[in-house]
Amino acid sequence: MVKRFKLKYFGAHVSISGGVENAPERAYKLGANAFAMFSKNQRQWNSRPYTKEQVSKFKANLTKYNIKEDKVLVHDSYLINLGSPKKEVRNKSLQAFIDETARLEQLGLTLLNFHPGAHLNQIPESECFELIADGVNSAIEKSSNVIFVIENTAGQGSNIGFRFEQIKSIIDRIKVKDRVGVCIDTCHAFAAGYDLASSEDSFNQVFETFDKLIGLSYLKGMHLNDSKTDLNSHRDRHEAIGHGAIGKNCFKWIAKDSRFDDIPLILETPQKELWRKEIAFLKESVAPPHHN
Repeated sequence: MVKRFKLKYFGAHVSISGGVENAPERAYKLGANAFAMFSKNQRQWNSRPYTKEQVSKFKANLTKYNIKEDKVLVHDSYLINLGSPKKEVRNKSLQAFIDETARLEQLGLTLLNFHPGAHLNQIPESECFELIADGVNSAIEKSSNVIFVIENTAGQGSNIGFRFEQIKSIIDRIKVKDRVGVCIDTCHAFAAGYDLASSEDSFNQVFETFDKLIGLSYLKGMHLNDSKTDLNSHRDRHEAIGHGAIGKNCFKWIAKDSRFDDIPLILETPQKELWRKEIAFLKESVAPPHHN
């Protein structure tokens, strides 16, 4: 009897240069069956709406390159800070966040990945959690199918979301639980003090802690990045797989572990020319089916 394994979905954060409709082909050329992208220019508040042609081409290209809609992880703009103590910034952020949500729904996508926010040392953490949850709850009310995927951070500056407890505090305040999820970035987790590298036991302990505090059912995607800096550095510095302080083993463990089946596993490593090779390495690391 052959034991069947679910597929692993590996990809990278590809460019939308020349139009969002080009992203699926870029992923396909890397040997990917998943990808991440921005929905618009990530460093501008406003962008032109999609044309009907762009939307239909994007959907056609997903089909052409055999990439499922729920294996596309869209990253929101870096400008957005739903937890800002400044009302003007918060309102602008929410407006942009809701625009991102509308863009996903136009494209038939469901996963919006976002960094929770920063309190700028001006308000208590608990107030920041409330503000972020309020923003997500507003976006949930204005959309139908989008799942809002909170990314863990490295804990640089006043960014929150670097402890699993902080992410739990935000999720606890979200009114519709099946519209929220988590994306674990390996570099950020390592920089925040979660030891993914020392041994398979320490690696497992991280995800057992996550499961106990939040629940693995909330894990909707991962960013696979090595780290230029050491454990607990609180610095967000991505490195190519196997070239940093985490090392290759962590990524082999992820590839063969059924806990990470069926979700987009996305490279954001700095050397784009290595992505094809890194995806091939991840695919090779997936445990082959066992014959009983």
